[in-house]
Amino acid sequence: MIIDAHAHLWKMQNGKVDGKDVFAVGNGKSDFGGEIRQMMPPFMTDGENTAERFLANMDYAGVSGAVITQEEIDGNQDSYLLSAKEKYPNRLKICSLYEENKPFNVDGFDGIKICAGRLNTQDLTKHYKVFEQADKYGKFISIDLADGDTQTDSLLEMIEQYPDLKIAIGHFGMVTRAGWTEQIKLAQNENVMIESGGITWLFNSEFYPYPSAIRAIQEAVDICGIEKLMWGSDYPRTMVEITYKMSFDFILKSNELTNLEKRALLFENAKTFYGFYNLTECDLIQNMLED
Repeated sequence: MIIDAHAHLWKMQNGKVDGKDVFAVGNGKSDFGGEIRQMMPPFMTDGENTAERFLANMDYAGVSGAVITQEEIDGNQDSYLLSAKEKYPNRLKICSLYEENKPFNVDGFDGIKICAGRLNTQDLTKHYKVFEQADKYGKFISIDLADGDTQTDSLLEMIEQYPDLKIAIGHFGMVTRAGWTEQIKLAQNENVMIESGGITWLFNSEFYPYPSAIRAIQEAVDICGIEKLMWGSDYPRTMVEITYKMSFDFILKSNELTNLEKRALLFENAKTFYGFYNLTECDLIQNMLED
């Protein structure tokens, strides 16, 4: 079985980038602060990135469970994610969105997402309350850090202050940016993990089968061990270039990783870290191109 540790959902995109609005304009495109971007696959004609569409992709690709994180550019999706979790409680873990200087939710959520690189106050110790509340109520933190080591020292302070708090660092430490291994080193702490949501975006110029991404995974294994790494897709933004299955197929078909490493990366680590204990294996359906 496979678990996706980093995906996004929304009913209506209503986010911000640099103080400017982000919203869907049709055919998978969004107005991104005044610039039109292909934010979703073009078949998402109505701009809705729903749980049902995602689950259809999951079922086809054989992905049993997923962690739904959030992004400020999509807007706060707390309400929609609660409704999705109610419908699909065994398949989805959901994060509320931490927004600077605003109240944040813990009730009904499995974790809290911090878009740390977008914070006006980059020092994470100044945001200790979100770590404190997550620790108090047994939630995990999903966090995307600024490039390199900009925030690693302040996150380390929070890790040391709340040693039992589960923290998942996203985008594989912003692997194509200088200093990315400083983020990976944080996973040497007991309850800190690294997830690869966005790794196919960061190596998009190289494209499938992403040999440099495989080498980066191996480098991370040397730093923190395979037991600290989890696969994530960053669905649906990465799907503007590849299929959902391709976002992990390059790992499955790699000759550089062992079968045990693949199983840990794609399933076992996320199962334990997030507490996916009621998953069932997807029924794989033969497609029209297969013999």
